[in-house]
Amino acid sequence: MHKFIGDRNFYRKVLTVAVPIMIQNGISNFVSLLDNIMIGRVGTEQMSGVGIVNQLLFVLYLALFGAMAGPGIYTAQFYGKGDHNGVRHAFRFKLYIGLIIVAVGITVLFLHGDPLLRLYLSDVVDSEQSPELVMQFGREYLAIMLVGLVPFALEEVYASTLRECGETRVPMVAGLVAVGVNLALNYVLIFGKFGAPKLGVAGAAYATVISRFVQAGIVIFWTHLNTLRMKFASGLYRSLRIPINLAWKIAVKGFPLMSNEILWSVGMAALNQRYSSRGLDAVAGINIASTITNLFNIVFIAMGSAVAIMVGQQLGAGELEEAKDTDTKLIAFSVVSSAVLGAILFLLAPLFPELYDTTQSVKTLATGFIRVGSACMPIYAFMHATYFTLRTGGKTFITFLFDSVFLWCICVPVAFVLSKYTNLPVVQLYLLIQSLDLIKCAIGFALVKKGVWVQNLVKGE
Repeated sequence: MHKFIGDRNFYRKVLTVAVPIMIQNGISNFVSLLDNIMIGRVGTEQMSGVGIVNQLLFVLYLALFGAMAGPGIYTAQFYGKGDHNGVRHAFRFKLYIGLIIVAVGITVLFLHGDPLLRLYLSDVVDSEQSPELVMQFGREYLAIMLVGLVPFALEEVYASTLRECGETRVPMVAGLVAVGVNLALNYVLIFGKFGAPKLGVAGAAYATVISRFVQAGIVIFWTHLNTLRMKFASGLYRSLRIPINLAWKIAVKGFPLMSNEILWSVGMAALNQRYSSRGLDAVAGINIASTITNLFNIVFIAMGSAVAIMVGQQLGAGELEEAKDTDTKLIAFSVVSSAVLGAILFLLAPLFPELYDTTQSVKTLATGFIRVGSACMPIYAFMHATYFTLRTGGKTFITFLFDSVFLWCICVPVAFVLSKYTNLPVVQLYLLIQSLDLIKCAIGFALVKKGVWVQNLVKGE
């Protein structure tokens, strides 16, 4: 058991890294829940329209996260080595690629937003919801949300770099302030309180965009006011040059990660599109369930970040055996804690949909989706931790095969066949697709145990 359980000092360090991330993600997801409930109180069509738009934006968000991941591997290892100039170069790479992705994303969604929204409405069967109203509200929400993509990208560039350098509190504080702003403005703008106009879904979008400017501003100003602690920020923009040799290495490691996140998020959108073929009630039910389960997923999400930070710094410092030991204990902690949270969520599942002013059909479906997600939480935790382990060691092509290729070659075809050629109820369909992740667990276990990821990428840089 000593192999899987650390001592008090180990868990103190883990919690120092992970708790701020958990708090930030937890409060952010809690506000998303309240935001979702507020929109759900306005109407089911509004909730479905926002849910579909968020599926499209999810692709762009994950493209940005993936773009940060490649240089992030080098950031953590450079910082562990004490090479602050190397951290600057990795930061600049993030900045360039982040702005490019946002420019492409805004262009695509602005020019082709309507056809993308209609993908979720083309195969729906009879529903109590109006597809045209869903389309109208989705279009209104998307137009405003595009404005918030630039500050979102800048905040992610700065915040991810701070975390990789061990500073997790500042992004947490910025996130807390932002969600507070978002929640307050949601209440005022969605329902028209304190003399403000009642804007509905547009109010929710305005609140989100404003909160993103606030969050980005806090992280950026703090970084440049604390150059003694964050040494990479000193002279950060004195030059925007990145050594060609290093840029190529980051690109080689980073491209599979970015491609993986894009393909994975598009694959998830494709899966949800197949679920939507069972009716718009399924769209609303999955929207409710994903909002709830995300609130409980914060532990294993934070533990993935802990793997990237703690294991990455040890690899960069050349402490390879220590990195293997740390990784094993982090994976075990993530799985056990997620199993406990999953059991709690399974029992509480019927209570959450009652918060929404929607039909009984949507509530029943949402409860089923939540219970499937809660039962699978230990599986998700193991997959997430093994994915971050392989990624931290620079095995980015393997993670590409492990994640998005598996999704597109196994999950999406199975979902298409089952949704098209069977009459399986949508919750059972959802359960079967999620259970395919057990195959990934077996693959991840074999790769991590073999130790293919144990390498120092910045040795000699």
